[in-house]
Amino acid sequence: MEQENTNEQENVPTELEERKKLCDEYLAGWQRERADFLNYKKDEAQRIGSVIYYAKKNLLFGVLAILDNLQRAKDHLPENIKGTDWGKGFSQIENQFGDFLKSEGIEEIPAQDAQFNPEMHEAIEEIEGEESGRVAQVIEKGYTINGKLLRPAKVKVNK
Repeated sequence: MEQENTNEQENVPTELEERKKLCDEYLAGWQRERADFLNYKKDEAQRIGSVIYYAKKNLLFGVLAILDNLQRAKDHLPENIKGTDWGKGFSQIENQFGDFLKSEGIEEIPAQDAQFNPEMHEAIEEIEGEESGRVAQVIEKGYTINGKLLRPAKVKVNK
């Protein structure tokens, strides 16, 4: 009997070491799975953010096209209508669009009389002018969204 107790006592440290090794393996596996899951969550959040960004971008292109046409219509209002309630209504709608765009993080790119910047402006024509490389006329306004280019300003540039 004494010999059985001795064998059991000798087996206890090795069995304890085996159990500790098994626990360490389980812990390491759990930690890897947790890290993988956190990486998955981060990647999924980025993917969803990209989908939302591109969906929002496409919607905003449509809104900007409507705003462009509204501004063109306002620019061509007859003088006798500009001061009337109807003419003021055009300005109010334009202001509402501007407020909406600002709330969405969209800002107009300053272009008139600015130095031509190929990252923010798209030159559609070069014309004779006083100062070379300056924007002479803005054909279509450009916009940024949260500091990133949404649509470049289409401009005529002095030669």
